[in-house]
Amino acid sequence: MARKPNYGYEKRQKEIAKKAKKEEKKKNKQEAQEIPSEEIPPEEPAELGGAL
Repeated sequence: MARKPNYGYEKRQKEIAKKAKKEEKKKNKQEAQEIPSEEIPPEEPAELGGAL
């Protein structure tokens, strides 16, 4: 007789993986917001006016 699949276990593992992926995306998004504000200085209007 074949063993029946444990769907509850599979579902739980899928939920854990989904939650971990969501947390990772949230962390990456938060880091991406912090980095540009520190590294890239805002452009000054004088530079744009000189180019025209």
